[in-house]
Amino acid sequence: MWLDHWVAACLVPLAVWILLSGLDDLFIDLVFFLTGRKQFRWPAESELDQAPQRRIAIFVPLWREHRVIGQMLEHNLSVVRYENYDIFVGVYPNDELTARAVNETARRYPRVHLAPCPHHGPTSKGDCLNWIYRRMTDYEARNGVRFDVVVTHDAEDLIHRESLRLINWFSQSYDMVQIPVLPLSTGLDECTHGIYCDEFAEYQSKDIPVRRRLGGFLPSNGVGTGFGRAALERLGEAYQGRIFDPDCLTEDYENGYRLHALGYRQTFVPIRLDAAGPAATREYFPRNFRSAVRQRSRWVAGIALQGWQRHGWRPWRQIYWLWRDRKGLVGNLLSPVGNLIFLYGISSYLLTGRGQTWHLGSHIPAWVTQACAITFGISLLQVAVRMHCGARIYGWRLAAAAPLRVFWGNLVNCAATVAALRQFLAAHMEHRTPAWNKTEHAYPGHRTAEQGRPRLGEVLTRMNRVSTGELEAALRKLPDGLRLGEYLLQLQKISEEHLYQALSFQTGIPLGLPADAEVNRSATRALPAEAARRWKVMPYRVDAGQLHVFTADVPSEAMIRELERLSELQIRFHLIRPKEFEDLAREYLPAEPSAGHATHRNFRLDWPEMRPIH
Repeated sequence: MWLDHWVAACLVPLAVWILLSGLDDLFIDLVFFLTGRKQFRWPAESELDQAPQRRIAIFVPLWREHRVIGQMLEHNLSVVRYENYDIFVGVYPNDELTARAVNETARRYPRVHLAPCPHHGPTSKGDCLNWIYRRMTDYEARNGVRFDVVVTHDAEDLIHRESLRLINWFSQSYDMVQIPVLPLSTGLDECTHGIYCDEFAEYQSKDIPVRRRLGGFLPSNGVGTGFGRAALERLGEAYQGRIFDPDCLTEDYENGYRLHALGYRQTFVPIRLDAAGPAATREYFPRNFRSAVRQRSRWVAGIALQGWQRHGWRPWRQIYWLWRDRKGLVGNLLSPVGNLIFLYGISSYLLTGRGQTWHLGSHIPAWVTQACAITFGISLLQVAVRMHCGARIYGWRLAAAAPLRVFWGNLVNCAATVAALRQFLAAHMEHRTPAWNKTEHAYPGHRTAEQGRPRLGEVLTRMNRVSTGELEAALRKLPDGLRLGEYLLQLQKISEEHLYQALSFQTGIPLGLPADAEVNRSATRALPAEAARRWKVMPYRVDAGQLHVFTADVPSEAMIRELERLSELQIRFHLIRPKEFEDLAREYLPAEPSAGHATHRNFRLDWPEMRPIH
């Protein structure tokens, strides 16, 4: 058949490329397994506690993130186990909703600072970061302080509670410290997001640690990266004040390359699992084909194309790592072709009748057949390694589907590479900088232990409301069916005010009644009265696409799911005490038809289950 001749002709160069790329990956696998027992010097808990806290500035560049930035800030402010830090949030003047959301949070949290850009946006992430840096220096001049470390984050990040302590420790010896970045887990039906889970689990568990061991430069992940202040100042001197390159689509990768070229030390903190999950920055990545292609095309254009254009293949000691970073330009385009040829070969072989010659096989040279066999074996090993890395973080259920997601991932990466080439070539022909495409962000509405929520007992001891001895005694005697907070209230170890302060800190939900002017009587009818009474919630304000809701309960997953079904607006919870809720309910909510409103005595809080602290 003519198709067999065509497939055989295509298979020869394809087999050579895939074998070359496969041997490259096999080398990384061998180094990973042969040096896997090499211990990383982890600081002890006592060393982290005793290390002087360097002053850290967290940079968060924004463009139209009003729907998520309030939650992001509140969550991370409540989780982080560090004291000496401030957050600078970059906002453009033509993004009033985001500026309003940041200012609202800044009013409650003095360590949050609005860092306005002087011009309209959007520009690029690098440009926004540069202006945040300038606002930080303005703050230093006004307040007579100096920040020692700068950490970059995005609006969708769940910062691990130990992140700043680890950056503080390692920044004593390194000028760039990278905390792992991992996608949050989603269901098996989320195939596109599952690709990110597979790839990041493998990349952060295997590729980057091997790169560090073999002396390769470490690209920044863009989030969870701590930069020493002296290193950033040197970047500014070397690049005309452009600490973060505003023309580069991947300013994070660029800074990793630049710092290594200037001789600064870099390290990657390996993934370590604890009771709350991996010590890593967590987030949701794009969850549909179009968004994934949009984001990945920016990565390909910035890392492979702009990196090649700017730096060529030097220095020679880094040629191997530059090859690995750029080989996707060819591999991503060929992978779907390889998948199609593989499926065609299998199909034609199965359809060949008994006693008949497999026509495709007769057209393929023997050495190509041998190369394909070796390549197939390497591919099976690669998939097994990916499943191993994924299972360690996400469990075997999600990891077991990784082989199926490989085919979908090849299609996504191919489309992204085509888009990147088209964007880059068009910009080159028009003598302009490629446009920076924003990724839409989502934020978890309710935190789980995996996402870094501290335990209530831990919060109470950190606030000096109970001693460790009192807490452990209460946990030992905790009656069945009674929550820890309720029991401590009964024992009069804490007051209701202290308990709600701890719950607010633990969950990242703002506490307290707003001004009367903020309560809109029309907004109180935004949810059905029956649901409001059942869940003991009361909507009171609509702003920037968000429905602000009072609650005296820590929101449960069931509550959030039902309220999200009842409103197209994003739900933002505000915590108040039971008596305050009763007063508001009597004033604004319709009376309950039969039983009437709940009283303070039978109002039961839905506090999360807490375990002893070790």
